[in-house]
Amino acid sequence: MATLIQKTLGPIFQRISGAAWFAKVGPKIVPPLDRALHRVSGGRLMLGQLLVPSLVLTTIGSVSGRPRQVPLACMPEPDGGWIVVGSNFGREKHPAWTTNLLKEPKATVVFQGRTVPVTAHLLDEAERDRIWPRLLQVWPVYARYAERVERQLRIFRLVPDPPEAAR
Repeated sequence: MATLIQKTLGPIFQRISGAAWFAKVGPKIVPPLDRALHRVSGGRLMLGQLLVPSLVLTTIGSVSGRPRQVPLACMPEPDGGWIVVGSNFGREKHPAWTTNLLKEPKATVVFQGRTVPVTAHLLDEAERDRIWPRLLQVWPVYARYAERVERQLRIFRLVPDPPEAAR
């Protein structure tokens, strides 16, 4: 069920987020703001959460080998996992975090203040086709991002690791 904020501000933010000019400025504003809010709230608050479920993903940099944190919109799954889309605000290049997951699929998610070790799985074509309509219900702007770029947006399923595999 959509909140009052989602119903009233959602269409405005979707229009702004889907604009080509936002692909240039959004990445400079939204992730740093989300990271700061996430840090000061103890992992419980991000700006994006007001409109769409959000998490912070920590990957290992594919070049640096260092931990890299990125706030992302997500689609929670009934089994406790999440679906995330490498939209990069509709920019032409894949976001770095997707390359990081391809090299090292072990990562960590912070969702609603809870830290969960996960393993990322890149969805195949059949899985993408099944999940895409649900993703568009969560954030319709993904359709505009996909139309604007020549690359295929990478979509990952983040599966919680079993307790015995926790790091």
